Amino acid sequence: MFELGAKLEQENYEVKKATNKAISSVFIPKNQHQLVFTFEKRNGKPVTLVGRFQIDDKEKKEVLSLLKKKLACGGTVTDEWIEIQGDKKEKMIEILEKDGWKIRKK
Repeated sequence: MFELGAKLEQENYEVKKATNKAISSVFIPKNQHQLVFTFEKRNGKPVTLVGRFQIDDKEKKEVLSLLKKKLACGGTVTDEWIEIQGDKKEKMIEILEKDGWKIRKK
């Protein structure tokens, strides 16, 4: 007789969970970061990106929260970058340097 469904009792199957993030991410202290700023226009609106944060997600959200409060604007975290609405590079540099971050000077 024909049966529907799989019988998993016979063998051991391993299920691996897929992750989007690289496993080789190494966290470094904030005074050893060299943050880079970039500026983009998306649909005619300015966006300032600061990044290559090599810290855990909780700390990234805390930095984002600090910037959003001090700059009175919106923003988000995407992978290793923080995106802030508007052209706010100079103010962001001041805030992050006061908080102990190292900024790459050109």
